[in-house]
Amino acid sequence: MSISHPSCSRRGQQGGGADQFSPRLASLPLSSNCHDRSRLKQWVSGGIPRPTALRVLAAALLLVHLVAVPAWAGTADQVGATFGLMLQDVVTAFPAIEGLVVSVEAGRIYLDIAQKEGVQPGQEFTIFRKGETFRHVITGQPLGRFEDILGYAQVQRVLPQYSEAAYVPIEGKPPARPEDGVRITRGRIRVAVAPATDLTKTNADLRRVPFMLAHALDLTKRFQSADPLTVQELLLSQKTKTEELLVRPDKAKAVGKTLEVSGWLVPVLLERRGVTYLDVTWVSAVTGTALFSRRAPLTRADTAAEQRFPWEPVPED
Repeated sequence: MSISHPSCSRRGQQGGGADQFSPRLASLPLSSNCHDRSRLKQWVSGGIPRPTALRVLAAALLLVHLVAVPAWAGTADQVGATFGLMLQDVVTAFPAIEGLVVSVEAGRIYLDIAQKEGVQPGQEFTIFRKGETFRHVITGQPLGRFEDILGYAQVQRVLPQYSEAAYVPIEGKPPARPEDGVRITRGRIRVAVAPATDLTKTNADLRRVPFMLAHALDLTKRFQSADPLTVQELLLSQKTKTEELLVRPDKAKAVGKTLEVSGWLVPVLLERRGVTYLDVTWVSAVTGTALFSRRAPLTRADTAAEQRFPWEPVPED
């Protein structure tokens, strides 16, 4: 059981102009550095609150400019720079939104919130029911209401006036009904970044990747990342491979519960027609469902400094 404060508004903040998310492992190619920086500029002036936008922009620039390196640089650094260009999509998938259930029909649930509130396909809402009011022990003033978590709504279709979602109930809890609440929390979202999987033939050293991605997520102030070293040790102790998190909901839920996270960010390096891509997938650690995926070709910085002295080693993974 959780507690809500009566001052919380029914509507959350609105997400800003990201492309719609596919509930499948879809891809969204990003073109060039200039194009993506232009998207960042447009996004900062869009619907996301300015403090959040500035934090995400700072995190993205940190990865693109400080981590980005020359064309001959290590693959891990290029992965970090590429993720910096994806960061806006990840953050805009988690706006703080609150709404109501309007109907439940045969495993489908309908919500009174839509695109104008920041709803996108692939988002996962918590379904809750408000209980009795609790009061201050001395003054008797109402402080909030008890809440019971009933299940989850995974958005699959967004219409002008409402959204349609798959209903994932929690065993032993009452079924959802109209007037129950749904929300994406206003608090920082706990996430675990899995070790990167390399499906290319480069045999690159990607051990630094989870640390760079987790740091970038933390800088946005929207996420709180589990220690990547702890994540890796736990996966090894439970004999769980990173790729299993994408196809084994039981594994994603079990390890996620131990880490006390609500989501997994799973980075995969792959090659298509001679081009190396970074694919990142968000997997719910609550339901084990792969909710959305983004893919972009590895970024090569065109403004990085050349090797200054002949005795300096060339960065390699």
